Amino acid sequence: MVASRLVLGLFLLAQVCDGIFTYVAVRADGIAAEGNMLLATWMTLVGPAPTLLCAKMIAAGCGVLLYARGVHRTLTVLTILYAVAAVGPWMLVLGLF
Repeated sequence: MVASRLVLGLFLLAQVCDGIFTYVAVRADGIAAEGNMLLATWMTLVGPAPTLLCAKMIAAGCGVLLYARGVHRTLTVLTILYAVAAVGPWMLVLGLF
């Protein structure tokens, strides 16, 4: 149970970091810095901050739902995927790694 809570915490932390790193990159380089066309379109329509806040809240809610439903293995895989495919590259791009 402790391990699954840790995974949930890491998942939520990954969401926060990805949101912050994406926002910093978009502010510095423009919306083209966002590789997800759906998010880039919404950023154009309503702005980066509201788009990222909504996207990350939805993702966080889905993570909490997975945790609450006991789908811990899937949450673990998604946490690793986010660390490797989302947060890690931003850290490299932003020179934090």
